[in-house]
Amino acid sequence: MSITPSHIIEYLYCPRFTYFEYVLSIPQYEERHFKVEKGRSVHEQKLEQNRDYLRKRIGVQAKYADQYLANQLLRGKIDEVLLLNDGTMAPLDYKFAKFEDRVYETYRTQLECYAVLIEDNFAKKVTKGFLVYTRSANKLVEVEIPDAAKNEVRSICQAVNEIITQNYFPKATKYKQRCVGCTYRNICIK
Repeated sequence: MSITPSHIIEYLYCPRFTYFEYVLSIPQYEERHFKVEKGRSVHEQKLEQNRDYLRKRIGVQAKYADQYLANQLLRGKIDEVLLLNDGTMAPLDYKFAKFEDRVYETYRTQLECYAVLIEDNFAKKVTKGFLVYTRSANKLVEVEIPDAAKNEVRSICQAVNEIITQNYFPKATKYKQRCVGCTYRNICIK
């Protein structure tokens, strides 16, 4: 079974998300937040506006916009896949967010997932990715993607699949503060 970057991000937050949502089929029922909807709208606008734009500053030879990629472990839609002058490739993702002098782990994890998908589908090396913060005047931020991170993504894909296929009830997160706002807190055995 192939999973999405969202599955991985939820697993990293707490492995029990995977169990409740994908084994027991209990949806989270999260409300659509303004930023999520606005982010989708911005993505669509940027994809449309930037169809022919190459990012010369970062050495882009070619750009593949709005790419849905999959392999045996993972699937996802990447805003842009960039072919760089050095022969490597890189994911680029638009974020409807302000840059606050750090890259959030969820953003980093998403780029790492995309790196795995790009390497498996294009047979090109990925060593970095890019984030565009649309609420900070389209600030472009480069994020290093080491091989160890890509290997970790593959391992997590296998762990998520193990929970789903074997109906395995995993240990909860060790960060108990995360339980406070969890949508599953009322049914989770602590």
